Amino acid sequence: MTTPTTTATPTSSAAPRSGPPRQDMSPRSAARIAGIGYVLLFALGIFANFFVVEGLIVTDDPQASAANIAESEGLFRLGMVSFLIVFIVDVIVAWALYIVFRDADRDLSRLTAWFRLLYTVFLGVALIFFFQALQLLGGAEFLDAIDPGLLQADALVALDTFNSTWLIGLAAFGIHLILLGALVIRSRYAPRVLGYLLLAAGTAYVIDTVAHTLLGNYADYETLLVTMVAVPSVLAEGWFGLWLLLRGGSQPHHRP
Repeated sequence: MTTPTTTATPTSSAAPRSGPPRQDMSPRSAARIAGIGYVLLFALGIFANFFVVEGLIVTDDPQASAANIAESEGLFRLGMVSFLIVFIVDVIVAWALYIVFRDADRDLSRLTAWFRLLYTVFLGVALIFFFQALQLLGGAEFLDAIDPGLLQADALVALDTFNSTWLIGLAAFGIHLILLGALVIRSRYAPRVLGYLLLAAGTAYVIDTVAHTLLGNYADYETLLVTMVAVPSVLAEGWFGLWLLLRGGSQPHHRP
């Protein structure tokens, strides 16, 4: 008599169910995002700098600055909001540019993004002093015990600290442009001339910050130094933003 034998069916743990493969953002899509960001940064930067800061704040004259801000408080608040949007958009642009150039040199692209983020952090810190100036001139009841002239002077000091903090951040931004220029030059995604222009613009930012630090008579050279920064910066960043919108992230093209 034979006894039936049973064969054990091997048990195996169920394989994890895998979902659809993750799709990374394409360099072309990232370039469009960065290009739109550059347009926003350009428009908001012009408004906040030239219409608000330059238009309302009178250097070394707290009373005139306070009167201008009180008369155009809505404009001053719009300037603060514009700087806040710039702060946010710059983070997005840093991320998008990393994606655009990561295939050219991942480590250099990451370092370039970090320096833009470092600049953005300084801008965010600077905005605290911009807001503080508004509070000092806002007429809050707890400030009634302080002499108005002292409040106006403190507000101007806060605005000067805003400029100084942002100035240090612009040195980091200059290094970001230098690294970005190096990325453009070594990649096959953009014209080399654009890379050299970005290098020149970044170097000008760094030189201007160092000049603020070293020259006690900076005002004597201010026009020359501001021109040295403005010309290559407008050319390089304007061209770069346009390239991002139209061609950035496309398949590399042959160039000598």
